[in-house]
Amino acid sequence: MTRKLLAGLVTGLLVTGFALLGGGVADAHSAVVGSTPDNGAQIDTSPATVSVTFNESLQPAYPSVTVVGPDGNLWQKGQPKVDGATISVEVGELGPVGEYKIAYRVTSADGHPVSGTRSFTLTKAGNGTPGPKSDAGAKSGGSDGGVPLWIFIACAVALFGGGLAFALFGGRGKRRT
Repeated sequence: MTRKLLAGLVTGLLVTGFALLGGGVADAHSAVVGSTPDNGAQIDTSPATVSVTFNESLQPAYPSVTVVGPDGNLWQKGQPKVDGATISVEVGELGPVGEYKIAYRVTSADGHPVSGTRSFTLTKAGNGTPGPKSDAGAKSGGSDGGVPLWIFIACAVALFGGGLAFALFGGRGKRRT
C-alpha cells in the first residue's frame, strides 16, 4: 500500500512541476502605449492637459492622475477623466523649469488596478500657480498590485494533480490480502 501511495505522490508532484514549468507568464492587464506629452519629452510651453493612453479601454472607476513638478507641488487642475483607453487631467499653465512626473492609477478592462509614472521636462518657466505639496514625487510606479495569474493556475494544477493521485492510488478503503 505504501508503494502505491508513494507512486501517487510522485506522479502528482511531477504533473504539478511540469505544468508550472510549461506555463508562461500571463499579463492580461492594460499596458501604456503612449502619453501626451510623450514620456521623456522636452517641451517649452505648458500643455492644457496631460494624458496617458493604454492598449485597451479602461473602466471609469476610481481613476487617478497627478502631475508633480520639480518643486514637489501638484500641478493638475480638476478631476481625471477616462475616455475609452485614455485617462487625462487638465493642468493649465505650469511653473518652474524642470522634470514633471505624471503618476497614474487606473482600473483595467479586467478589473485590476494598473499604476505607473511618465515624465516630461519643461524647458521655459511658466507663470502657473501650483497646488499643495505632494509626496507622490518620491513614489515609483510599475506594480499593478494584483495577484499574478500564474498563482491561480499553479493552485488549480496542484489540486487537480493531488485529486487525480488520490483517486488513482489512495481512494481504496479496503486492504487486499
